Amino acid sequence: MVEVGFIVFLFYSNLLMGEFTRANGRGKSFVFAFEDIFSVTNLVIAVISGVLGYFIFNYFRERL
Repeated sequence: MVEVGFIVFLFYSNLLMGEFTRANGRGKSFVFAFEDIFSVTNLVIAVISGVLGYFIFNYFRERL
């Protein structure tokens, strides 16, 4: 569970950094980026990525 949470954290931190490097317009605030990032679609993508990443790392951990 910790590994999945860490992957989800990395996903959302990457989205947050992308929000501020992609469009640095006036009025662009942390609250605006927060509302833009945390949507149901992004949550589903983050959870699926976290679970897939866990299984991939677990596979390599067992192989090595």
